[in-house]
Amino acid sequence: MQPDQPHARNLRQGRYSQSGQVYLLTLVTAGRERVFQDFRAARRAVRAFGEQAVRDYGTTLAFVVMPDHVHWLLELGSEGDVSAAVRVYRAKVSLALGRRVWQKGFYDRALRREEDLVAVARYVVGNPVRAGIVDRVGDYPHWDAVWI
Repeated sequence: MQPDQPHARNLRQGRYSQSGQVYLLTLVTAGRERVFQDFRAARRAVRAFGEQAVRDYGTTLAFVVMPDHVHWLLELGSEGDVSAAVRVYRAKVSLALGRRVWQKGFYDRALRREEDLVAVARYVVGNPVRAGIVDRVGDYPHWDAVWI
């Protein structure tokens, strides 16, 4: 048994998907490998958000592809399911790269209606600045947000 398996199982307990709900998702690479430090790998992860199979689950409001993880702000559609959306996105990226990329499990947080979605999106796309990768968000190529 791998060390991350018990923790990953705990992440799934109590997970509930509600259509129309906005979720902040964090997907981490296996072993925190810096897969997306490679520009082409990061671009493939970015392109996966535009795949119809991913878009079928809801609307991507914002995302950032960091070297070893992805933050994704997703509003579920009427047929949406958080776990299925993550599974399809991760499969698209892994297939594009030709190998297993992700650790098991993922982190999710349902946002309250009163939370400012634009502020959360700014937090998401500001990750490369906070991580010291770039000085300005505009200098980092692997993000997008519907408001910005």
